Amino acid sequence: MNKRNTVFAGLAAAAAVAVGAAFALHATETRSSAPSEALDRYYGQTLTWQPCHEPDLDQAGAQCTDVTVPLDYRKPRGQTITVAISRIPATDPKLRHGVILSNPGGPGGPGLDYMVGVGKAMTPDVRARYDLIGMDPRGVGRSAAVNCQWPTGFGLQSAGIDAAKYAESVATQSDLARRCAAAEGDRLPYFTTRNTARDMDVIRGALGEQRISYMGTSYGTYLGAVFTQMFPERSDRIVLDSAVDPIRYGAVDMVQDMGAANEAALDKWADWTALRDSEYHLGTTREQVRGAVVNLIHRAAAQPIRVGDNTVDDHLLPMLLFMRLDDQRRFDTVAALVRTLADAADGRAIQPDPNLKDVLDVFVRAQPRDKSEQMAIMCGDVGVPRDPAWYWADIEASRATEPVFGAFADNITPCAFWAPPIESPTVVHNSVPALIIQSTGDTRTTYANAQGMHRALTASRLVTLENVAIHSIFDRWPNACVDAAVNTYFRDGTLPAADQSCRDDG
Repeated sequence: MNKRNTVFAGLAAAAAVAVGAAFALHATETRSSAPSEALDRYYGQTLTWQPCHEPDLDQAGAQCTDVTVPLDYRKPRGQTITVAISRIPATDPKLRHGVILSNPGGPGGPGLDYMVGVGKAMTPDVRARYDLIGMDPRGVGRSAAVNCQWPTGFGLQSAGIDAAKYAESVATQSDLARRCAAAEGDRLPYFTTRNTARDMDVIRGALGEQRISYMGTSYGTYLGAVFTQMFPERSDRIVLDSAVDPIRYGAVDMVQDMGAANEAALDKWADWTALRDSEYHLGTTREQVRGAVVNLIHRAAAQPIRVGDNTVDDHLLPMLLFMRLDDQRRFDTVAALVRTLADAADGRAIQPDPNLKDVLDVFVRAQPRDKSEQMAIMCGDVGVPRDPAWYWADIEASRATEPVFGAFADNITPCAFWAPPIESPTVVHNSVPALIIQSTGDTRTTYANAQGMHRALTASRLVTLENVAIHSIFDRWPNACVDAAVNTYFRDGTLPAADQSCRDDG
């Protein structure tokens, strides 16, 4: 082992000891199910509905309540937590079919108000049939939120331009894991997708429903698929928007898939920007624009770029681009962001950029708070390789084809320093009917991921939005073909006769 790898290994060993000591808990999996009578009090609980005290929900006529669930379903008589849900009632009780539960993604995305927007994309005959149920999943928002008290916003970052920068990233990620273990202790292992699926079934019972329909986006598609695997008899009409391949889910494979997808989106953005050199001054060809971005990353590595109270280095700059490349309608904001950073690096006076400030507040200043629940859920779901040298090899191999995003997509995460998951990941393979909608240019959950979900759910149909770079379609990218497929399925349970393709009509 060379000196560089010895440094990585030392960091890994030290972090593993610290995290292991902070987690004083059993890591063995218990497969036996709790007796049904022990859970009866959860399924039969009475819900007290009250105003949500959030403007969008209150304006939509929603009410909110807390559902009590076990922290650990293996110990249903032990510690409990509450899961916050919202309900927008069906508009015609005579036509009511049931409820649609939901999840907006993340993992770690709060979802109490998610169905406010989704409901607006539904046709009146669909809204007549369903109570729309929003949910802050366990560990998120109003539901016993995880708070690891991180000094930064997210657990994902780019590895940087060289081995020394990667060593910084290893140290940062191990520190984030240590902080989570210290702050959350024995609670942390129970904020998982499988437990959220169990919570959903408790919510179903508490609502008095035999089955639930479901609308999930991004990570929410994985949660929905896990629910269909664990509770197939309780699954009604399932819609999965921008899907994760259940086999690829986790902090390694799923994130690695984002590298090539974001490089492709960056190509499209570079072409768009090259046509507007008179405005952005980043180059007149794709190669020149891309070269300007790579050069800026290297400059940020040598001297972090100051923007107001924040600094942008090579760990952060690719993440700012990643956050804005999920929607091709925002190419102008990406170009303005790069231009602003280039001007700041040159020492020029820059105009305040609200778009850039919003992203920096999330990543750098953890405003309004950190997003540690994302890592808590992913790391609690799926174990990952622990050797920093393993990640470094992938990072180096990716640089030729993924010069901007490879160091992000292949980077080590806090999961490498996490306690092992207490349950094995769910193997999803069933014949519960489902509708999957996906764009071919998705930069977060790639089209290949949707195809993987389609294979896992053997009775599903895949509706493809062709030649559009968008993540999360329904209620975000209006398309008559996709919208019709979703509304038809929710209205009468009819899936398309076969997989179908939709052309962009915007």
